[in-house]
Amino acid sequence: MSGFDLSVIIDSLPFLLRGLGFSFMLTGVAMVGGLVLGLVLAVIRLSRFRLAAWLAAAYVNGFRAVPLILVIFWFYFLIPLLLNRPIGALTSVLIAFVMFEAAYYSEIIRAGLKGVRAGQWQAAYASGFSYLQALRLVILPQALRKMAPLMVTQGIILFQDTALVYVVSLRDFMTSTSIVANNENRLVEFYLFAALVYYLICTLGGAFATRLKKAETSQ
Repeated sequence: MSGFDLSVIIDSLPFLLRGLGFSFMLTGVAMVGGLVLGLVLAVIRLSRFRLAAWLAAAYVNGFRAVPLILVIFWFYFLIPLLLNRPIGALTSVLIAFVMFEAAYYSEIIRAGLKGVRAGQWQAAYASGFSYLQALRLVILPQALRKMAPLMVTQGIILFQDTALVYVVSLRDFMTSTSIVANNENRLVEFYLFAALVYYLICTLGGAFATRLKKAETSQ
């Protein structure tokens, strides 16, 4: 094998960018779905309905206690058995990521909601708001400022975790990189390129989270 050659990376960019696009798509879907489901779980956990709160806590603690790769296997192998029909690798991965991330976003949201002073609830009720109105119009906007840096940080971790989809033969950025690296027999070039891409994306995300945190503490 000859010396370091960047041309093989340039020639393979379309294939690598498709893998990167898949990683971004999975990250985006999992973040949005995880935030929506996480919000529901957080509100239930903070409610006065003990059984519902206990079930939500069991969900959150259960998913946080197992590795994501195991959750992917569960949905990829077990759901088709329960439904008695295949659901496909992409569908099973999307479900697995959303449900897994919901457990983590639920804790972030719950901490943010609890961080809002009780007087804000009382002021909202005194203004005639219902519980849901107070939550949507008064509490959530304040909590969001506190939650935003942690949400971005969790999104960075989520982007890194998309590499786990190789176990069900989906082609994220890391899997695409591995395929080309082995086909071209250029492991050094491609894995260095992958490390650089992950470093840049995660560094930019970390800088954004830091800026959000500074903006929140300055208010």
